[in-house]
Amino acid sequence: MWIPTEHEKYGVVIASFRGTVPYGLSLEIGDTVQILEKCDGWYRGFALKNPNIKGIFPSSYVHLKNACVKNKGQFEMVIPTEDSVITEMTSTLRDWGALWKQLYVRNEGDLFHRLWHIMNEVLDLRRQVLVGHLTHDRMRDVKRHITARLDWGNEQLGLDLVPRKEYAMVDPEDISITELYRLMEHRHRKKDAPAQASSHHLFVQLKSLMCSNLGEELEVVFSLFDSRENRPISERFFLRLNRNGLPKAPDKPERHCSLFVDLGSGELRRDIYITVHIIRIGRMGAGEKKNACSVQYRRPFGCAVLSIADLLTGETKDDLILKVYMCNTESEWHQIHENIIKKLNARYNLTGSNAGLAVSLQLLHGDLEQIRREYPSVFSHGVSITRKLGFSNIIMPGEMRNDLYITVERGEFEKGGKSVARNVEVTMFIVESGGQTLKDFISFGSGEPPASEYHSFVLYHNNSPRWAELLKLPIPVDKFRGAHVRFEFRHCSTKEKGEKKLFGFSFIPLMQEDGRTLPDGTHELIVHKCEENTNLQDPTRYLKLPFSKGLLLGTSNPATKTTKESFWITSFLCSTKLTQNGDMLDLLKWRTHPDKIPGCLSKLKEIDGSEIVKFLQDTLDTLFGILDENSQKYGSKVFDSLVHIINLLQDSKFHHFKPVMDTYIESHFAGALAYRDLIKVLKWYVDRITEAERQEHIQEVLKAQEYIFKYIVQSRRLFSLATGGQHEEEFRCCIRELLLSVRFFLSQESRGAGPLSQSQAVFLSSFPAVYSELLKLFDVREVANLVQDTLGSLPTLLHVDETLQAVKLQCIGQTVESQLYTNPDSRCILLPVVLHHLHMHLRQQKDLVACARILSNVFCLSKKNSSEKSVLEEIDVIVTSLLDILLRTILEITSRPQASGSATRLHFQDVTGEFVACLLSLLRQMTDRHYQQLLDSFSTKEELRDFLLQIFTVFRILIRPEMFPKDWTVMRLVANNVIITTVLYLSDALRKNFLNENFDYKIWDSYFYLAVIFINQLCLQLEMFTPSKKKKVLEKYGDMRVTMGCEIFSMWQNLGEHKLHFIPALIGPFLEVTLIPQPDLRNVMIPIFHDMMDWEQRRSGNFKQVEAKLIDKLDSLMSEGKGDETYRELFNSILLKKIERETWRESGVSLIATVTRLMERLLDYRDCMKVGEVDGKKIGCTVSLLNFYKTELNKEEMYIRYIHKLYDLHLKAQNFTEAAYTLLLYDELLEWSDRPLREFLSYPMQTEWQRKEHLHLAIIQNFDRGKCWESGIVLCRKIAEQYESYYDYRNLSKMRMMEASLYDKIMDQQRLEPEFFRVGFYGKKFPFFLRNKEFVCRGHDYERLEAFQQRMLTEFPHAIAMQHANQPDETIFQAEAQYLQIYAVTPIPESQEVLQREGVPDNIKSFYKVNHIWKFRYDRPFHKGPKDKENEFKSLWVERTSLFLVQSLPGISRWFEVDKREVVEMTPLENAIEVLENKNQQLKTLISQCQTRQMQNINPLTMCLNGVIDAAVNGGVSRYQEAFFVKEYILSHPEDGEKIARLRELMLEQAQILEFGLAVHEKFVPQDMRPLHKKLVDQFFMMKSSLGIQEFSAYIQASPVHFPNGSPRVCRNSAPASMSPDGSRVIPRRSPLSYPAVNRYSSSSLSSQASAEVSNITGQSESSDEVFNMQPSPSTSSLSSTHSASPNVTSSAPSSARASPLLSDKHKHSRENACLSPRERPCSAIYPTPVEPSQRLLFNHIGDGALPRSDPNLSAPEKAVNPTPSSWSLDSGKEARSLAGSGRLLSPPVPPRPALTASPARHTAPVSPSPAGRSPLKGPGQSFTPSPVEYHSSGLLSNSPVLSGSCSSGISSLSRCSASEISGFENPVNEPSAPAPGSGSGYGTPEEPLRKDSKTPPPYSVYERTVRRPVPLPHSLSIPVTPEPPALPPKPLAARPSALENGTRRTEPGPRPRPLPRKVSQL
Repeated sequence: MWIPTEHEKYGVVIASFRGTVPYGLSLEIGDTVQILEKCDGWYRGFALKNPNIKGIFPSSYVHLKNACVKNKGQFEMVIPTEDSVITEMTSTLRDWGALWKQLYVRNEGDLFHRLWHIMNEVLDLRRQVLVGHLTHDRMRDVKRHITARLDWGNEQLGLDLVPRKEYAMVDPEDISITELYRLMEHRHRKKDAPAQASSHHLFVQLKSLMCSNLGEELEVVFSLFDSRENRPISERFFLRLNRNGLPKAPDKPERHCSLFVDLGSGELRRDIYITVHIIRIGRMGAGEKKNACSVQYRRPFGCAVLSIADLLTGETKDDLILKVYMCNTESEWHQIHENIIKKLNARYNLTGSNAGLAVSLQLLHGDLEQIRREYPSVFSHGVSITRKLGFSNIIMPGEMRNDLYITVERGEFEKGGKSVARNVEVTMFIVESGGQTLKDFISFGSGEPPASEYHSFVLYHNNSPRWAELLKLPIPVDKFRGAHVRFEFRHCSTKEKGEKKLFGFSFIPLMQEDGRTLPDGTHELIVHKCEENTNLQDPTRYLKLPFSKGLLLGTSNPATKTTKESFWITSFLCSTKLTQNGDMLDLLKWRTHPDKIPGCLSKLKEIDGSEIVKFLQDTLDTLFGILDENSQKYGSKVFDSLVHIINLLQDSKFHHFKPVMDTYIESHFAGALAYRDLIKVLKWYVDRITEAERQEHIQEVLKAQEYIFKYIVQSRRLFSLATGGQHEEEFRCCIRELLLSVRFFLSQESRGAGPLSQSQAVFLSSFPAVYSELLKLFDVREVANLVQDTLGSLPTLLHVDETLQAVKLQCIGQTVESQLYTNPDSRCILLPVVLHHLHMHLRQQKDLVACARILSNVFCLSKKNSSEKSVLEEIDVIVTSLLDILLRTILEITSRPQASGSATRLHFQDVTGEFVACLLSLLRQMTDRHYQQLLDSFSTKEELRDFLLQIFTVFRILIRPEMFPKDWTVMRLVANNVIITTVLYLSDALRKNFLNENFDYKIWDSYFYLAVIFINQLCLQLEMFTPSKKKKVLEKYGDMRVTMGCEIFSMWQNLGEHKLHFIPALIGPFLEVTLIPQPDLRNVMIPIFHDMMDWEQRRSGNFKQVEAKLIDKLDSLMSEGKGDETYRELFNSILLKKIERETWRESGVSLIATVTRLMERLLDYRDCMKVGEVDGKKIGCTVSLLNFYKTELNKEEMYIRYIHKLYDLHLKAQNFTEAAYTLLLYDELLEWSDRPLREFLSYPMQTEWQRKEHLHLAIIQNFDRGKCWESGIVLCRKIAEQYESYYDYRNLSKMRMMEASLYDKIMDQQRLEPEFFRVGFYGKKFPFFLRNKEFVCRGHDYERLEAFQQRMLTEFPHAIAMQHANQPDETIFQAEAQYLQIYAVTPIPESQEVLQREGVPDNIKSFYKVNHIWKFRYDRPFHKGPKDKENEFKSLWVERTSLFLVQSLPGISRWFEVDKREVVEMTPLENAIEVLENKNQQLKTLISQCQTRQMQNINPLTMCLNGVIDAAVNGGVSRYQEAFFVKEYILSHPEDGEKIARLRELMLEQAQILEFGLAVHEKFVPQDMRPLHKKLVDQFFMMKSSLGIQEFSAYIQASPVHFPNGSPRVCRNSAPASMSPDGSRVIPRRSPLSYPAVNRYSSSSLSSQASAEVSNITGQSESSDEVFNMQPSPSTSSLSSTHSASPNVTSSAPSSARASPLLSDKHKHSRENACLSPRERPCSAIYPTPVEPSQRLLFNHIGDGALPRSDPNLSAPEKAVNPTPSSWSLDSGKEARSLAGSGRLLSPPVPPRPALTASPARHTAPVSPSPAGRSPLKGPGQSFTPSPVEYHSSGLLSNSPVLSGSCSSGISSLSRCSASEISGFENPVNEPSAPAPGSGSGYGTPEEPLRKDSKTPPPYSVYERTVRRPVPLPHSLSIPVTPEPPALPPKPLAARPSALENGTRRTEPGPRPRPLPRKVSQL
């Protein structure tokens, strides 16, 4: 049975549990669980990370922990009872865990590893805390480390700053907001700017001395030297090195490393140096022989120097090498370091180039205890401490020191009868009065233990040696008296014995007879001569002698006067016990000399402060002893001395002695009667303040009043204890009188900063310290009243100088911080006076920092939950006094312009933050009663209105992101909680006072605006928080957005008819609120839109305003990342449900549908834009949105914005042609007018003409970069017209030159032809603009099917590639997935005019092959009926699918949607005709190229001939004979007679072409390929015989015709000699249709030239695969040669299309693989000849085989023109005849520009080449100039691929189609196709059935703009009819529309609708 748990409430999972049992709860190790029930070893509960899922789990899997339970029962909350630091650590580490992994994913390796180390460190510290064995101090230390690391990690990861007190997290509800702000600010400042340490320490470690000439032991002495003052500032660090230059005691680290302590910040400067002196221990001369002398001397060796400033740049300088300079001149040894510092080191030698002193130096900052904690390794191994000379900057009480520093300076000695100077060594001893030498009290430095004697180093042959060696004598105080220091002088012989002979001595006592120690300074000592055997053990013999020359000045001893020998030392005492000051001794011994008391008291002020504090207690006892002795006589002087000592302790150096004085007062002070004298003297001084002229001394007295009162109070307490409280009233009366005097002097006003105001300031600064003393004797209320009266007596603000104002506020601040104010009884007395002064200052905006601090302290004392009556009353007072002024202050300081300086900005922010915290504290502590009283206090509605506007404005300021640092989430949440509570109170006042007739728009608008920005705050978007943080916020505050949203809805409903005031202004803000992903908030807010629609409908009968505002705001908001698919659905469903019963339902549904569709597109757009690189999705989505804005919404500004976004995308992707077309959309909205346009996007303010000119130039530039030069030419002409009309010939010239350069580029530069791919996007997972649609995409340069497919799968990584080309079924359309169907398609040019025109260079044709393409196709072979195994061709049909796009490619995008698809089936016979036509055309092209030497390598022709002939010999074409020329087929298909004849004609034509090709081949074939040529000739004769063809000698004469450089103007109409003289033909044939072609070499052909070539155009094929491959295809070697470029029947159909059910399984499998595998294409490097791209001719099939090609009833595409560069020699005669019989030739697509004269010689564009008399058209031929609009209304301007921007021919990856591709262009033969009179061009009508009725011309067409303002062409410039073919190639495009433009526009089956009527752009 399950029973609720009592104690087992909380636990941690210690083993993962899968939860496989019924009702099992899955748990992972480390999860925390809350336990609800238990039963037989099982618990039931939930994991705290997911409290909604409850289940059971084994009790053994959980470790229980102690926890306390709140709200027992259904909603109980469990809180673990562990240390708060542990709790925080656990939750923080969990949060870090997830973020840590993301660092790895984002490749932030450095932070990843650092955080990993920190996490491990925190876990180790956590274990230490959990074990619980730490001492209290150690626990504090560990917690400090933990919190420091947690804060560091939070900062690095961008998490929130945690407020802490004593290392524990603070609950913001438990403290006041002002205190919370201070905690946050403290942590923030600590994080931003670490406090500068005032104390610094230098760590020195000697590694070694690197020098070549060692061999003797060394002494190394480090010290710090001040070069500015020329003196050492530290003791010495002394260490010994062995003969190898290494420390002598490596096992004792304290011997070779030291810490120079207590360096002040002022000593970290460039002129402080580390000096190193090195002394060698050995022979007198460095080069002496070893046996020369056995005695060792200390001798100078070298010196090194380093500036301490060099260490400030970095923390550590490992193994720094210091240069060591050797001293050449020993007499300068004492100043060698100074010379090196002064750069005078040229006189010294370096010890060696690689030599030096290897040291490690590190500068440490902070006090010594801190250093011990932070650098434990420094102290753990031992380190010697090297002190500063003398006391440190701060003298600590209790510090015991008694150090005498003696510097052995120099000596002056006589020769002593020697011929050379002496080698003097000084030996020093410390001798007691009894004659015993004191042991171990001479310290050479910190690294070495003290010694008993000192030996100086020896300077060679020097009678005036200078040593300058510093020694420290740490002699105890008790040994000082009677002790003296003795110096013995010896001459060191350099002879073999090396004797040291004593020749003199000096001495000096350490203490004088009067008790003073040796005074500091330099002492010149007398050198007493003596012999070696002189006995100095008995000091009494020489102590009576004089010791110093300074003492002998007044004596008359001739012996000592005449001595010339002297010895100088410098002494310096650093002692806390001994003094050198006689005045100090006299004062302390006042009882022995009472007459000296006045003098001693007077001299006290002159004594050094360090002497006074050393004897502080004794001095104070002396003063109060004198006072007790004779208060009348010495009272005033003792008072002054006491004031001097008290003020001395204010000095920072002696500040730490204040506790010593406090201790003295509490424990040692015994002056029970002193209070009377102290009060009397103090009152006397206060009374004299107003009269005295000089007030310096009085101010000193006032400054010391704290301690004076302490003495007064302690004295009174001692008196009371002694007397039982006598004279109490008298004492109180004295104090009151004293304070009355104070009040009087404070109330005095002085203009300006006079002495009086200075005295007032001094008094006020120290007065608050008196409160605590008064409280020891008086009641709290009594003291409070005294203080209130004193503070209340201050003068008014206006007449006081600023210094006094600041001090006054400081006094009030100290009052608030004092113990007196914390008591509620005194607080209620003091608060009014405090608030009074604050109010005065705030009103004048002065001293805001101080005011803010005082206010903060005021609120810190009153806790939020404090419901005591006193607190409520205080809040009443504060609200009444300060709320209004507080609001005004915040408004004032936030509206000030901030200064640029960071310090000013920080100061500004501090003040604002403090005031904000005060306001929030006040509002949080206000109850219902306070709010009610506040609202009732406003006498008029105007006052209330002003207050509400003011507070709403302040709240908006508080919500600003910059109000608090970004990681202060805790503070923001608290502030928001206060704001929402206050707003709920104030909204009632709004409803009651400002509705109906009192309605006030401004205040309601302010309210709604505040509510909206409140909800939109970043810190309230819980969805962005981690789960744990979100849970905490919801538990503490709930979702404040929903609360505010409900309040908005409620207030909106109250507005009634006043809602109209806020429509449409509030639509945008409310829409922003509804886009927040919070379901409850959306459900509350979305219905408001229905309300707005309803009220707008009532007002104006529609809701256009609502619609317009919604659409405008949606775009900007969704582009910022707001909104999602759920919102779209919710918006739609809620509003549709709301308007069901409305009368305006229909228009409402329309609006909702429009907005919903816009949302779909915007969401798609946003999702696409998240991807980093530009891809098709981004561009396609932008195009979809752009079109939606134009067609459905007609929002011109948004439309233009998205045009430019699309333009930028294209530029980024290097789609320059698409970029040009895109910019053209904006260009078309503008006119050539002078209308001014406003500044917009990146365009400046300019006229419409200027902007259009700028756009034209940008578009031309992009067309140029995209190699779409033909389109650029058109724009060049347009802008040239404008320049011409304005007579701007300079720019006109430039434009003409640009136009000419584009023509040159067309002819000179190569362009690549892109491939086109059909892509189907199926499934619901695709974006809306792609979903279940098919597109045709223009590929990049060199991009083949497999590369394109890979690119698409990369763009859509979740898509599945479909492996067939069949149309998908409904299940695929509705699937929750993404399916991609991709295959290549062939472009069908819209017009064949340029392509069919003879002599037009390939460079020109290549443009028209792949530009302005609306139609594409792909083929799929299949078998109908039974398949003939002997001959598959009998049943091989082709299914041809034609795709029609909504816009032509290229355009504003690389892909456009398929608008319509048509499917037709081609019979086997038609298929055969097309295959042969394609192969014949390929052969003719190759032969022509070879003829004209365009082909440097003959291999392509060889391979093509070989493939065709070889396959024909093996039965290829004969299969067609067997299939279609047999009797059975002809009888069963009587309708195919013409087609059979056509096939026969093509077969024979192929034989003719082959024969001519062999003749050409023979002429150019290289010698090594002659055998192959001979084989081809032999096989050709076999082929002819197999076809039953005899010799062609009667018909063919193999005579190649050349034309120079392929010029299109040569031999245009000449009849070539390649035809027989009669020019007749046995078989009537058609001239082929022109179609672009290119040489294509499949890799299969290159790999096998002998075997694979069999499957070609005339080859015999046994399998259906081969049959399939007979169709023109670039992907396989087919019936055509493996090197064929002929288009495949299945040109781009995927393999699955080929896998027809009629094909065998074997072949089905191979087909699928063949089609969907990459198509292998040759690299152009195989044939690198830079020839022009080859061409291909496609032969059309028409019913009547004998119909002349120029029959006017045929459609334009059927009229063939030879496209090869030469006049084709086999059929030129035929062509000539067909031209002559033609009614009229097709005009070129673009006429040339009209000549200035009508001279026939200048005719550049043929119109009707046949003579008028022979034209089938009746009447004279019309002269016309076709407009480019007529020819290219589909939008001619091309686009470029992404990479190279080519829009050209070249090595194309496209499958080429045959003439049957354009069979759709044909009219039935019996329909007249000639244009009706007036219809203009003869090529307009026949092709129109292609076009969809509803097809919209692209908005980016360059030519449509010309319709708007046609420019008539003068009749004199029109082009007359000419019977001759054109002499010049057609120009790419016409620039000016003809006069007959409107009349000649071709008629379409249904006119394409123009876009919506254009609104003239204002942009």
